[in-house]
Amino acid sequence: MALADSGSPLRGPLTLFFLLAAPATAIGAALRGLEPFGRTLAAVAGAIVLNMLVAQGMLAVHRWSVRGGIIAMTVISFLLLLSCVTVKPTKR
Repeated sequence: MALADSGSPLRGPLTLFFLLAAPATAIGAALRGLEPFGRTLAAVAGAIVLNMLVAQGMLAVHRWSVRGGIIAMTVISFLLLLSCVTVKPTKR
């Protein structure tokens, strides 16, 4: 919705939900060895940190845009999920 310039009142809340849920899901998939509560807590904290790092990086290079932030978080989340799917877990 944010990339399509939709005028819907749900645009803002759904964008914020995506910016937290996409990286949290990717990080949670990478932390499959933890207990559910610990995994959820670490995934949400990691998602917030990733969002802050992307925003800080975009501001540092004077290229801040909402679309750019959404695209950056989408690519980062996709790469994290892709690495979880393609890398075999080691046995202990």
